[in-house]
Amino acid sequence: MTSISSAIHQKCLTFSDRVIKLNDYLLTEAGKKEEERSKKEKRKAVPVYLLAVANLSNQLLRAGTSIGANNAEATSAISKADFKSKSYIALKEARESLYWLELLHRNGYLTTPQFESLYTDAEELVKVLTHRCKKLDENNTSIKKK
Repeated sequence: MTSISSAIHQKCLTFSDRVIKLNDYLLTEAGKKEEERSKKEKRKAVPVYLLAVANLSNQLLRAGTSIGANNAEATSAISKADFKSKSYIALKEARESLYWLELLHRNGYLTTPQFESLYTDAEELVKVLTHRCKKLDENNTSIKKK
């Protein structure tokens, strides 16, 4: 593994770690709020906001951890086409993570500092993976011209 690939791998792992911890935090906080409401209202039904945060958080968990999984697949690809395909999937998952982070923030589940920190990390992954994919496209174009 090259030093660049290793750096990308580490960034993916770090982002995945943060997303996993965020998921646990959001679900724990939502659970605490639900316990407080249930005690006050003496009811057992799961409120809509708890379902929303669980669904949004799960989507971010899937996309955010998939970046690293697809990057790992790319580094052990069986062909250049496979490497390119997995790299593009990792990029798409990074962009999707930006979307879920934005929704969590817009709906008040993430504070502005939490959002900005995670969003910056995800944007950095998008930039790195975009650069990799552009290089792959340039290399592919130059090979075809020869």
